[in-house]
Amino acid sequence: MDGMPKKPCGRKQHAPTDAQRQLVQLHATVGTTQDMIARVIGIDKKTLRLHYRDELDLSMAKANATIGGALFNKAKGGDTASMTFWLKTRARWRETADVNHVSEDGSMSPKAALDVSRLSPEALAEIVALGDATDTA
Repeated sequence: MDGMPKKPCGRKQHAPTDAQRQLVQLHATVGTTQDMIARVIGIDKKTLRLHYRDELDLSMAKANATIGGALFNKAKGGDTASMTFWLKTRARWRETADVNHVSEDGSMSPKAALDVSRLSPEALAEIVALGDATDTA
């Protein structure tokens, strides 16, 4: 048995081609999942991560830089929508107002605008009449 050639164990070693590297980079750039990229190439996820680490890690960063550069150039060129988007996402600008719901005493309880318990019946009747007059107007 010593003179017989040994059978290779396991699967054949994966050797990435330039075309496969470009394909992985393209898919990673557009957001295809690693599971799906591995299926497209016909390899296991672990093999994908082992042999295509740079393509997986750097593709999205390169795409973001390209698109970000184009957006930045449009903003510099005066495109208002691009300027607004840039400032909202990069400079943390926002269009909402901060509203403080805490009362002066530190509670969340609203204070009555008018304490009607101290008004005379005549004053209450006058307020009610004013309300009725605005309802019919």
